[in-house]
Amino acid sequence: MPLRSVFLACAAALGPALAVPAFAETVTLEAKDGVKIYGDFQRAKGRSRATILLFHMAGSNRSEYAPLAPILNKAGFSTLAIDQRSGGNLWGTVNQTAAKARGGAAFADALPDLEAAIAYGSMQRSGPIAVWGSSYSSALVFVAAARHPEVKALLAFSPAEYIRGYSIEMAATKLTIPVFITSAPDSDEISSADALTKAVPGHRAVQYIPKHGVHGSATLRMDRDPQGATENWKHVLAFLDSTFPGT
Repeated sequence: MPLRSVFLACAAALGPALAVPAFAETVTLEAKDGVKIYGDFQRAKGRSRATILLFHMAGSNRSEYAPLAPILNKAGFSTLAIDQRSGGNLWGTVNQTAAKARGGAAFADALPDLEAAIAYGSMQRSGPIAVWGSSYSSALVFVAAARHPEVKALLAFSPAEYIRGYSIEMAATKLTIPVFITSAPDSDEISSADALTKAVPGHRAVQYIPKHGVHGSATLRMDRDPQGATENWKHVLAFLDSTFPGT
């Protein structure tokens, strides 16, 4: 879909949080340690240019992407949004994975959840895999991408050194894929994003500093960032368009 058309679709879709669309397929994955991971898989409209794996922020769940995934689907991308075991009940929705796993989970404990999503996405034959992280998961996707060569692009919304036991900057030095990094227009977030942008070798990472924005993927939600969401979407979609050109 031409980028101009995507912007028009984006403007139409940006509004109050949406319910999960009827064409979303609810899926259950199994992490390598046996934890069941719950998610929503949505196929692209038309031929899929890539499959984007959507990972949420702390205290959150896959409903973080309820208003965002349809925009990506219209742009030609299949999406999988999951409930990670480190999460909660933001957006008025229960995190099924966290609820059924029982007991608290650290950010690092969610890495097997991301890896299960990568395995699932690879089996869908819906194009190359891109990982998209929000807040703590925007750090964790660097670790996952460094381990999994099937990941062909990475988008990080408000990344920093959140993950105990891991150096996110070290993981960034191992990447050979296109990387998009953004943040809220906050000095600490910008500094963390800048360090990771510079750590990715070969100038493969682009850092976007919004004029208006909020923490994590919520920067693309009109209900959380009414001043900046539409402009911020333009930069995200431009990166995806250059990384996975349409036919």
